[in-house]
Amino acid sequence: MAFDIDRYARESQALRWEDLDLDAFRRDPLPPETLRVLRYMCDVEFHTVCYLRDMLVTPSRRDGEVSTFMTIWNREEFWHGEALSRVLALHGITIEFDEVKARRIKVGWRDRLAPVRQSVLSNIVGKDFIAVHMTWGALNEWSTAAGYKRLAALTPHPVLETLLRRIAAQESKHIAFYTTQARARLEGNLKAQRLVRLALRTAWEPVGSGISREEDVNFVLSHLFSGPDGRKEVEAIDRHLSRLPGLDGLRLVSDAVDARGMVAA
Repeated sequence: MAFDIDRYARESQALRWEDLDLDAFRRDPLPPETLRVLRYMCDVEFHTVCYLRDMLVTPSRRDGEVSTFMTIWNREEFWHGEALSRVLALHGITIEFDEVKARRIKVGWRDRLAPVRQSVLSNIVGKDFIAVHMTWGALNEWSTAAGYKRLAALTPHPVLETLLRRIAAQESKHIAFYTTQARARLEGNLKAQRLVRLALRTAWEPVGSGISREEDVNFVLSHLFSGPDGRKEVEAIDRHLSRLPGLDGLRLVSDAVDARGMVAA
């Protein structure tokens, strides 16, 4: 089924969370490990603008549907970060813009060179780069949605569960767009399939890598995806990716988890 970009743009709304009983977090605060994961997720959501920035120097910017989606996607991800930061604030963890900015500066020269590097490489590749962008986005969104699902399952707090379900509902629309685009651009295009496989196998890392410290990446992956239930989610993501044209056999998320010594059983 084709993704209706006009309907998506027309119906996009700010994430609702003001109606939730946020005082419940004062009465029943979240455990430290959940707060650490939420902080990680919040940082990722607030850094979405960096991904949009990088996209604007690639061939993706010239595609009307992609540029429309990315504009709204950036806004919706910001709303997710805003809601998560409110939950964190109720636990005494404040996230200010200056702090987000400082974290970006800490990334250093890699972040500053990213748009230049991506511009040069993507424009050499040409239009087939969009297939890389869309598949990469799909993989990240599958991972993000799985992370929210697992956190809700691991933390039986009714208000948090409701908030995470609402975030996941918007993430599901992002998944639908990316996968629709990726499938269409990979179908029957061997060059794009080879390019995507090469890019993912050599450069993809779990969502949040490069933004957060490696120890935080390891903690979040271990907390969310260790054990049999976590492994099921990881394998489900890899199956989604493998079903895209020309990408059968890829186990990127499983490999990333295995490389960090996560226990599957």
